[in-house]
Amino acid sequence: MQTQMAKNSAEILVVGGGPAGLSAAIALRQRGADVLVVETQRPPIDKACGEGLMPDSRVELERLGITLTPQDGGEFRGIRFANSNSRQDCVSARFANGVGLGVRRVHLHQLMIERAQSLGVRIAWNTRAELCEQKKVLVEGAPFEYKYVVGADGQASSVRRWAMLEEGTTVSRRFGFRRHFRVRPWSEYVEVHWGGRGQAYVTPVGQNELCIATIAGDPQIRMAEVLSSIPFLKEKLDGQEISSAYRGAVTTTRRLERVACGRIALIGDASGSADAITGEGLAMVFRQSQLLATAVERGDLDFYAEGHPAILKLPMTMARVMLAMDRWPSFRDRAIHVMATDPALFSRLLDVHMGEESLPRFVYEKGLHMGLRMLAPAWANL
Repeated sequence: MQTQMAKNSAEILVVGGGPAGLSAAIALRQRGADVLVVETQRPPIDKACGEGLMPDSRVELERLGITLTPQDGGEFRGIRFANSNSRQDCVSARFANGVGLGVRRVHLHQLMIERAQSLGVRIAWNTRAELCEQKKVLVEGAPFEYKYVVGADGQASSVRRWAMLEEGTTVSRRFGFRRHFRVRPWSEYVEVHWGGRGQAYVTPVGQNELCIATIAGDPQIRMAEVLSSIPFLKEKLDGQEISSAYRGAVTTTRRLERVACGRIALIGDASGSADAITGEGLAMVFRQSQLLATAVERGDLDFYAEGHPAILKLPMTMARVMLAMDRWPSFRDRAIHVMATDPALFSRLLDVHMGEESLPRFVYEKGLHMGLRMLAPAWANL
């Protein structure tokens, strides 16, 4: 699948051929740019993740020219939170608009490759871009001429270090694992289960297959330990056929001071990230791609740098809330109980998460009410 380069130059050199790099390449090519993607691995590229595409992710993906159908994965119609500390505390909400789809990462990656190639994006697999002093680049050992470089090479981005854009703040760092099971989905939701050792995410990726992802703050905790602390899932999955290899990854909430300088821009995890608990990683990438394409079309990467924080703002805010539920079990227990007894609260929070309702409006209308409900047990003991 190696694409031969016609010349040692491109208007845009994208370093990294995962979903972030391909989405950037597609959006840029849609605006007429000459794009070369350089990737050290061979496709398809897999990653340990929950694999659920929220309705907003599907809309953004369609802007890139990729329309997913139910045949591409497993549909889900909302989100369910379940607390193993109290098996009666469970709350669900449907999406206000659209349907989510669980898609195997390798399948999504292949669809993105095909879309990029259909547009004329050049891709060099199994190829490394050597980043040299004075912002010089070598590709296949030869000097490479470019107008812009896009770093789409993940959390440990070499482009970010090269461009001296490392300065930032890491809010959280957690450790995830993923496997697939031959099990028929038992609900119409993506389920988030909290246990004593971490969280587990259940996403349908087919009519008879589930993606199970677990995340914990302790790097020594493995999937089996998390599932053992969630009796419901342990019972459902024990003895079931495993249909994929065991994969691990690190998920962070990180904000960078700058995501562009000179002729270099960062995208995806290389540019900062919200914890995977939000499920908004790909939606953010797709939005960043459109913003970057507009900035390049205008010849102004400052436009990208100025708009980038707004894309991260809501997912990072929601990540902080849900990470607080992870760190403080008593807070989590109370929050899930309150939402379970008043499902409309959870439904509106999901609308906020999906961008269907503004967070300030929710806080103004329901913040005091929810705060009082959360504090009720403490007052009862005074």
